[in-house]
Amino acid sequence: MPATPTPSAPNGRYNRPDASMSLLTNVMDHGLDEGYAEAAAARGGARDSRIPRTARGLLTLGAGLALVGAVVTVGAVNARKAEPTLAKERDALIHRINDSNGSADRLQKQVQDLRRKVDDTQQQALPSGGGDAAGLAGAVGLGEVTGPGVKLVLEDAAGTGLGGNVDPRAGQGFSNSGRLRDRDLQLVVNGLWGAGAEAVSINGQRLTALSAIRAAGEAVLVDNRPLVPPYTVLAIGDGPKVLDAFEGEMAGSYLRLLQEKYGIKSTLSVQKSLTLPAAVGVTLRTAQPATPEPTPTPTSTVAPTATPTEASTATPGTPISPSASVSPSASAGGGSGSGRRTPSGAAKTTSAHSPTTASTGPSSAGTGAARP
Repeated sequence: MPATPTPSAPNGRYNRPDASMSLLTNVMDHGLDEGYAEAAAARGGARDSRIPRTARGLLTLGAGLALVGAVVTVGAVNARKAEPTLAKERDALIHRINDSNGSADRLQKQVQDLRRKVDDTQQQALPSGGGDAAGLAGAVGLGEVTGPGVKLVLEDAAGTGLGGNVDPRAGQGFSNSGRLRDRDLQLVVNGLWGAGAEAVSINGQRLTALSAIRAAGEAVLVDNRPLVPPYTVLAIGDGPKVLDAFEGEMAGSYLRLLQEKYGIKSTLSVQKSLTLPAAVGVTLRTAQPATPEPTPTPTSTVAPTATPTEASTATPGTPISPSASVSPSASAGGGSGSGRRTPSGAAKTTSAHSPTTASTGPSSAGTGAARP
């Protein structure tokens, strides 16, 4: 029979063949509950000493909001400090623009006054024909004219954001169909000229044969001067006739079409008296007869001809220039010799343009032939 095992451990357990498996023995003999309990106790003490997780999140959020608020506050303070500076600069620019416009208006008025004085002085200096000169000056736009005529007021359609003294550059541009354009004014002005107008101005700008109505950006320019609506067009002439002729031609129909389709307002009326100023920056240019140049006096010129000499004398060793010719008077004396003689009928011709006869050397009296 097998021997009965005896307990060898203090706890009274019997030794077995697998007693070497200490891990299992420890697990069975010593439970893990005590270790878990100790770890939980230690974890609970540390948690009590730290800030709760929710409180930490709130603190982080508060710090971020405080930083954002500080940045926004600093930006607002800087912007508030910069606003007065920008406003001052803008006011200074507006003031400069107004001063420049005022100076330009004063200079224009001064030019008109000086032009009027010049016209008066010309009238006094001309003993006769002064009336014709004044009439021509008024016709070409260089003089102030007064007389009956018509007044046409053109205004943009309502709702375009323009009108009055508003800067035309602040609107929506010429893409807005309710705005008057440069070509509209061109057609209206040409219609007034065709209806019999003798002088025309737009917003005080006198038109001449050299005037231009065009657009620069979103502004309408007349002689490079920007205009703002409403546009007041004055035309001097026979008022009723000009009005009837204008309304009966294409320009009048075009204005009615603009009013019906786009809401552009136009008012045409007859005026008993209108005054149009002289054009500024125009110089009267007149043609002067050209001074005839003096006609040169024709002179007779005869080309020099080379005549054979009876006896040519030359210094030995000196070449004779091809341009040098010897006249018959330079032949050897006495007419004796063996050289060729000049025909008896040959005439000697002297001209201011003929070369001077050159002597090729001292004559050899008594010798007949020239030396080689």
